[in-house]
Amino acid sequence: LPSALKILIAGGFGAGKTTMVGSVSEITPLSTEEVMTEASLGVDDLSGVESKTTTTVALDFGRITVSSELVLYLFGTPGQERFWFMWNELAAGALGAVVLADTRRLETSFPSVDFFERRGIPFVVAVNRFAGTPDYADEEIREAVDVSADVPVLLCDARVRQSCKEVLVALVQHVMRRRRIAEAVAPPVR
Repeated sequence: LPSALKILIAGGFGAGKTTMVGSVSEITPLSTEEVMTEASLGVDDLSGVESKTTTTVALDFGRITVSSELVLYLFGTPGQERFWFMWNELAAGALGAVVLADTRRLETSFPSVDFFERRGIPFVVAVNRFAGTPDYADEEIREAVDVSADVPVLLCDARVRQSCKEVLVALVQHVMRRRRIAEAVAPPVR
């Protein structure tokens, strides 16, 4: 049986989490996308994503077989605050996370960054490029979302499989680097 690693795809409402899971998954992803109704008026902030008509109400799930020994399970988190209570359960046992950021609404990525920092879960910030949005340098994004210099900040297109794969590779490399550093500073076990 192959080893399974769990990775979360988090970020603000409308940042492209469902799209990312769908574009990189080798299986048809399980998605809990539902049509937004009038009940969400005044509850969900649509500024910057006015054309959004569906939303994730529980999670998205996808799978990537890396080799006969390794499978990645991807869990996309819901973006709206009213569904954040599920994040603790989704994060249990996670290797790491991708915080998908949308430069139209960077502030929507702050709760994800805070969540992973507080729990010590390694993460990368992937800036999903939307048409018509300005390009920002990595350092501008890093400063805006207030992450330390050791957190990778990457540009991606959540619609493009190769772009998403590069983000996942960067996350796994980041996790491995953090573990090597932790092992190097840990006192020897006797």
